[in-house]
Amino acid sequence: MTYVSVVQGDITQQHVDAIVNAANEHLAHGGGVAAAIVRAGGRVIQDESDDWVRRHGPLRPGQAAVTTGGALHARWVVHVVGPRYRETQDNEGLLRQAVTAALDAATEVGATSVALPAISAGIFGYPRDEATRVIVSAVRDWTETHPDALETVLLVGFDAGTAESFRAALDEP
Repeated sequence: MTYVSVVQGDITQQHVDAIVNAANEHLAHGGGVAAAIVRAGGRVIQDESDDWVRRHGPLRPGQAAVTTGGALHARWVVHVVGPRYRETQDNEGLLRQAVTAALDAATEVGATSVALPAISAGIFGYPRDEATRVIVSAVRDWTETHPDALETVLLVGFDAGTAESFRAALDEP
């Protein structure tokens, strides 16, 4: 059974096998969580991301790219693209795809512990409370169908408000 918990803090400082990066399609880590990951882990993460895009093309929804973690505590960084929030699309479905792709990719490289941020709740405009609810639901669904795949999933809120949104979603039945 997977232990799921909430942590307030910097995702780059988490002691897990893999951290999830809320990336853009071109894996150009210039802002937000992505930039923080490259600053903390080193240029190698951006270099490996550039190489991944050269070989595979832009990252699509429901797809994950994995790089090493460079100088991070985490051995791997799993890059996924969450939805840019729009009223005219299936935001929830796209966000669930991103979470599922991240957890699938993490286990494929052998990770047993994963840290996830509030994917799409930053510059992609997804309302924070709704995004954290969808992420928690997707994590629960994934861990129910893969009960022994991961030991730990940390839901990381950089600020108190995001951590509290994760906690509220986790407390829902």
